[in-house]
Amino acid sequence: MSAPAYNSVAWFEIGTDRPEDVKRFYGELFDWTFTAPPGDAPAYEEITAPGAEQPSGGVFPSGGAFPDYAIFYVVVQDVAATVARAEELGGKVVVPVTTTANGLVFAQLTDSADHHFGVFTPPPVA
Repeated sequence: MSAPAYNSVAWFEIGTDRPEDVKRFYGELFDWTFTAPPGDAPAYEEITAPGAEQPSGGVFPSGGAFPDYAIFYVVVQDVAATVARAEELGGKVVVPVTTTANGLVFAQLTDSADHHFGVFTPPPVA
């Protein structure tokens, strides 16, 4: 399977303080399956649609630390450069550029009309 094209929506995430309810709802509605990725945050679970070769989203248990959300992520070549350009265009940073333990780089922003979205660069291929 080839990598998603840059500047395309390639991931989504559902942040919730009720992850079991969310997994039951979407699992029954769309027949999605949920699995913990190796080496990632133990509570995070990736979402795979029926017949899909790889996951396309995730469930993040918030523990009530912040409001529930659903967000889409666009894969980009350079997260920091994209964040800078978004700010030039009137966007705002919600979560600054962050690198996870496995090398994934992401940030969350709002657009000029205050809609929440994210950008990311996948971890390096080993």
